[in-house]
Amino acid sequence: MSEDRDPSLDTLLDLDGQVLIVDPEGGHWVKFVVTRIPVSPEKPHGLDYSLTLHGPSGERLVGFDNAHPVGRGRRGEPMDHRHRLQAVKPYAYEDAATLLADFWQAVDAVLKERGML
Repeated sequence: MSEDRDPSLDTLLDLDGQVLIVDPEGGHWVKFVVTRIPVSPEKPHGLDYSLTLHGPSGERLVGFDNAHPVGRGRRGEPMDHRHRLQAVKPYAYEDAATLLADFWQAVDAVLKERGML
């Protein structure tokens, strides 16, 4: 095993395809899509990922992904970013464990705002 391999990466990859109900009464759910890809300037971590929280009608409330550039992002720059309602901001990807912690923190914040926690 390489010394620079992210030890939390397998945990993130194992979540691929999972849909979890996080609020059965209110109908909120999270979805994980995570796949390995070749490393590129836009995706230097070798991952395609999308971690999302959805409301009862399916609308995305929170999302962390690297599907597209942020704002006027230039080709060759990392595309990691986060969505919170309609706002999109760059996200500084560190490792899989931090991504998961940041995602769950954002999920908790939205559920608290909505009176679900």
